[in-house]
Amino acid sequence: MQPPIPRVEPRLPGYLLVPLAGGWSAETFLATPAAGGDGADGAHAGEPLVVRYFAGARHAPDAAGIQAALLGRVRDALPVPAVRQVHNADDGSPGLLVMELLPGELGSLVLARLVEDRRRADRRHRRREADERLRSLGRSLGRVAGTLAATPLPRSGLFADAALRIEPFDLRLPDWVDTHAAGLVASGWSDGEVTGLREVAKRAVVDLEGAPACLVHSDLNPKNVLVDPETLQVTGVLDWEFAHAGHPATDLGNLLRFDREPAYVEGLLDGWFAGQGPDAGFGIAPNRATGSVGRRRATDLARAADLVALVELAARATENPVVHQARAHLRAVARTGDVHATP
Repeated sequence: MQPPIPRVEPRLPGYLLVPLAGGWSAETFLATPAAGGDGADGAHAGEPLVVRYFAGARHAPDAAGIQAALLGRVRDALPVPAVRQVHNADDGSPGLLVMELLPGELGSLVLARLVEDRRRADRRHRRREADERLRSLGRSLGRVAGTLAATPLPRSGLFADAALRIEPFDLRLPDWVDTHAAGLVASGWSDGEVTGLREVAKRAVVDLEGAPACLVHSDLNPKNVLVDPETLQVTGVLDWEFAHAGHPATDLGNLLRFDREPAYVEGLLDGWFAGQGPDAGFGIAPNRATGSVGRRRATDLARAADLVALVELAARATENPVVHQARAHLRAVARTGDVHATP
């Protein structure tokens, strides 16, 4: 296979762009100074950069500005890249966000390696060590989700502009299932399976009602996080494209969606509660919130909140591994009536 062809971006003179691996959008690039040049002018001239395009029809004209504002909003609480340039869509040019390149390895690669180490561990002490590494990674990721859950916002909705004005939306899960039913049927679902999913959605709505709105990343999974492979600490939270104001358990649900190694899940819950501080509980008495009852309640809420994303993913016409996983998991939920079901 031939290497990727470097791109030249007129808004970033002196740099060459090559695609970055790890995502499905194909809109993220590594920008390095061109041979014989020092890169763009300014205090950060010559440094490697990350360039994110907002070229698809799904992006608002000021998507780059919205994401830049979000990064500024969370910068004191979470490790996110500093913004170098912002260009909103204009005159046929797509939106463009230029950011610093953060250290670390994709969390998805680190997690896969730790899971494989656990599988290969042939002695009890090695299994304990592997479990503790999984638990440590889970705590680091869960703390990110908990920190976001503890970032209050006045109402649920989508960010409408770079001032982070919230446009309210009223999303009811049973209606969401109906909206996506045709896509599910097109992918092979029976009418009975759609009906089963709608019943699950009706119960989930009751569970999710009444929670205060918070900042939600909405795509918080290991492939959108950078991790130090030695310390297992998060070094970067990336790709805020789907961020919105929503339910506090949404990001935990994303992290719990497919990766269910027991030690990792235990760590996620530890970190999620720790990230929110002593007031975490969601209707559970504070002194019981982190006990077995509270952890089960948190997991129930997370699975219920994650149904929104699972339904949208499973109904897509596109084919990729994440869509296939979402269909398999959601089908198991629909057939059993249990939000915790797996294929």
